[in-house]
Amino acid sequence: MRVSPGVSPADMQAALAEFQKIVGAEWVFTDEEDVDLYRDSYSIFWDQPEERIVAAAVCPDSVDQVQAAVKVANRYGIPIYPVSTGKNLGYGGSAPAYAGSVVLDLKRMNRILRVDEDRGFVLVEPGVSYFDLYQHLRETGSRLMVDVPDPGWGSLVGNSLDHGAGYLQPTYRNHFESHCGMEVVLADGTLLRTGMGAMPGADSWQDFKFGVGPWIDGIFSQSNFGVVTKMGFWLMPEPEAHLEANAFAYRFEDLSPMVNALNYLENTGVANGMSFVTSPLYGGSSFVPRDQRVVDHLAGAGHDLSQEELNAFADANKVPYWSMTLKFYGPEDAVRANWNFCKKEFAKRVPGTTFDEGKLWRFPLTPEQHDEVHKPSFGIPSLEMFSRGARSPNNPEGDWGHIWFAPIIPRTGEAIIEANKVISEITARFDRIDSLRRVKFSTPTTYWARSFILLFGFSIKRDPEYDRKTLECLRTLIAECAKHGWGEYRASPVVHDNVAAAYSFNNNALTRFHERLKDAVDPNGIISAGRYGIWPKHLREKKG
Repeated sequence: MRVSPGVSPADMQAALAEFQKIVGAEWVFTDEEDVDLYRDSYSIFWDQPEERIVAAAVCPDSVDQVQAAVKVANRYGIPIYPVSTGKNLGYGGSAPAYAGSVVLDLKRMNRILRVDEDRGFVLVEPGVSYFDLYQHLRETGSRLMVDVPDPGWGSLVGNSLDHGAGYLQPTYRNHFESHCGMEVVLADGTLLRTGMGAMPGADSWQDFKFGVGPWIDGIFSQSNFGVVTKMGFWLMPEPEAHLEANAFAYRFEDLSPMVNALNYLENTGVANGMSFVTSPLYGGSSFVPRDQRVVDHLAGAGHDLSQEELNAFADANKVPYWSMTLKFYGPEDAVRANWNFCKKEFAKRVPGTTFDEGKLWRFPLTPEQHDEVHKPSFGIPSLEMFSRGARSPNNPEGDWGHIWFAPIIPRTGEAIIEANKVISEITARFDRIDSLRRVKFSTPTTYWARSFILLFGFSIKRDPEYDRKTLECLRTLIAECAKHGWGEYRASPVVHDNVAAAYSFNNNALTRFHERLKDAVDPNGIISAGRYGIWPKHLREKKG
């Protein structure tokens, strides 16, 4: 039997016995073989002393069982770590921020409690995955679409609480912003509902987020103030059509006006799907034949090409320097009209822009079309993202996983260029240029309507020396990017303290406020100690 830190063996044994009475002996896991299933399979500390290892796991089946389990943990001082499905790979998986915690595994709470076709919402428990909800909607003949992240096996609740994102219209793409109403078990076992859920008998819990008074839902995301047991989400009605089309620019200096045009078109709602910003010149697009990509041309040049040489290469080979993929949902006539407006806007701001008219898809898709499209853009969950890191000609040995570095930067061309300069210099210093990209430039993702995210997946090798150097690189990136105002929106627990420390305005006033909240709502510090740098009072001196 593993024992949680700060807990006596006798108290640990007594608590486990009480957990068994609550959830059933078969749903309390203490054997090493079972408990090791909760390791982070992508851990950068695999088999090292610093690895976050779980003491035990408890799997409740209902809100009542969660309340009872939390009360037991409070009484014995057992640190618990709630997970929904534990699929947050690249950001810690199901392993806790505080080693020795007992995982409160909510995957058995997998009920879809309500779907309202006319009002466009769903109410679910934490164990409901994107695959689960998608299958339910298809089986019931629903015309609602669920906005899915790249890997579809995760939980709607867990993904939204960690600020995950998808690909549909902006209203649905930010998964926490698309939620409406939650139910939370507090550290003392109190059951709380937010928004209109606080009014007994109200039927608008998934219609109106705020209720009255301070809106508190946000404090339960990326935090450790309670255990979320239900959440409502808005779903997108299936439109008539979907159009994907592209605008291409051919000079390095075109990036800034291209981004400004994109911002205008998205902020006015003309382009209402998730756009893609890529660079065919750097090898980031399927529009450029492999033998024309400048990334291969670089190998024979013997040096990093100047912008003048790159511009000349793009012009001579008719290779676009930048590509903006725009997406549209709505009636066919409307999406075609919106794309025509976009073409005029790009041509006005960036002379010489060329266009690819793309393809228009009509709903519902046929089964054959499901295999032809970019699945998340159509609300179809998959696991295709996990081909990343697989064995390939560019990565013959494959990887054991990856750890993400994901800073937020302003939505400008200048910020893209500056951030790439800073980040590429640091990764080159640590010899951590991503072998899958093979270039020193990364274009941003556009999950959020008003900011960019730069996503870098650093390979995990299960080689202690290699992985420690990767972690040193990652921590350096966090600190150096913070000096430029670029902070991560999401991170693995191994760097939660580093990321939180970067948000340092006024002597880390934000973290100090989080700690005051922690002391008030969870004075014994039992829930998710250390998550996003929020430590309970008795562990605050040991953080890091």
